[in-house]
Amino acid sequence: MNTYRPPRLGWSLVMLAMAQLIFALDVYIVYVALPDIGAELGFSSQTLQWVVGAYAVFAGGFLLLGGRAADLLGRRRIFVTALALYAVSSLAGGLARSPEVIIAARAVQGIGAAFLFPSTLSLINTLFEEGPRRNKALAAWSGAGASGLTLGSLLGGILTQTFGWSAVFFVNVPLAGIVALAALFVIPRDRPQAARRRFDLPGAVTVTGGATLLVYALVQGPELGWTSASVLAAMPLAVALLAMFALVELRGADPLMPPRLLRNRSLVAVMAITFIFMGTLGGLPYFLTVLFQDVHGFTTLETGLAFLVPAVAIATGTQVGERVTTRLESRTTLLIGIGISVVGTALIALGYDDSSRYLPIVPGLIVMGVGQGITWTSMWIAAGSGVAPHEQGVASGMASTTLNVGNAVGLGILIAIANAGTRGLTGGALRAEVAAGGRTAVLLGALGLPIAAGAAFALPRSCSHAGALYQSRAGVDGHFAVTQRGPCYEEHSEAER
Repeated sequence: MNTYRPPRLGWSLVMLAMAQLIFALDVYIVYVALPDIGAELGFSSQTLQWVVGAYAVFAGGFLLLGGRAADLLGRRRIFVTALALYAVSSLAGGLARSPEVIIAARAVQGIGAAFLFPSTLSLINTLFEEGPRRNKALAAWSGAGASGLTLGSLLGGILTQTFGWSAVFFVNVPLAGIVALAALFVIPRDRPQAARRRFDLPGAVTVTGGATLLVYALVQGPELGWTSASVLAAMPLAVALLAMFALVELRGADPLMPPRLLRNRSLVAVMAITFIFMGTLGGLPYFLTVLFQDVHGFTTLETGLAFLVPAVAIATGTQVGERVTTRLESRTTLLIGIGISVVGTALIALGYDDSSRYLPIVPGLIVMGVGQGITWTSMWIAAGSGVAPHEQGVASGMASTTLNVGNAVGLGILIAIANAGTRGLTGGALRAEVAAGGRTAVLLGALGLPIAAGAAFALPRSCSHAGALYQSRAGVDGHFAVTQRGPCYEEHSEAER
């Protein structure tokens, strides 16, 4: 099928990939700088983890709202606004001279992330028609994101050791500013809404409050203890607010999260896969950082360089994932990627001890990285399959919310298991137990990955592979319209389209 592709889409993809790189870098870039931040700003050991926790809590809590805002207010508009939030909050974080200011800056960064991630993903899913072209775009986007997760530690180590901890914040200012400015020129303008839609304020309040409290409890549980007053208060409040959200959405005329999206088999399966995948593999960078710094005594720079191997492997895997998905289908590609990830993670566990250095885990890092890259790309290809263009934002928010919650749940459980035997130990005994606990956590991650493979079997066989047969580009503004109904696509009224 011949389709019109505006020449600016290549540069649009560059900006979207750059934005995803910025988002991913910020997840781990501050980890290696935490000791310096704590020492200079006077953090206590109990409050220092909030430099990481504030970002995670607010990013996870606002994702669904960010996705729906992209649908209703304009994807490019939300994209640029989110990058502006990143730039301003990063500047504030770099200039911070008190714990309160830097925690507040990280919270605003998290809100920016919650609006940036679904807007970038929905822009790709609406600028590129479903099929090979979208697959290639998602490979570039997911490659930038997956590599950024590992490169964050490298860049954080280099910047902290060379310029000081403030540099891990200041680096975002020019990056986010340049991408936001360029986006105004290269990303197609938002189209006017075909039908005026009301903003679901009750749904926005209940889901944002509920998700934020849920992520707070999951992030703080391992740090403060699951029986601490704040965690015990947050969990039932989160459940109550999310239950209210479900009732609001079922009864609302124009809900924030249309319940019909839960009839999209591809989207629901991907939500399950992202939850399990991040719950098992999402914590691997954390445990690798523990191995490198706490067990082997690597410097911040050495720790960052150690992540270069998996970063290259992940980038390679994303390109392989795109090619395999285009030739086969998302379900088959996901099973291949998950299988490779299991093997790689098991190999890492074999070399995860206090007596060896870096080389024994390199084969596992390479195999795991390729598998993770394949899985990451095919996962997001499937997430957008069969979703109407005007709902791509909220669909992206749904998938990314389960990703963040899965990461918080998995990391909290695995950290608790890994640290169970370390109390009261010091010196070599502590180092040996930290290594043993980390190895157990990595092995449990490998054992949990096959559950994600089981969820992959729920994917329709032909959604992503045949998607290009059911959609075509309409007009010359860089957006496509659905012209025929594909195997994953639900019926919608003309007004909705």
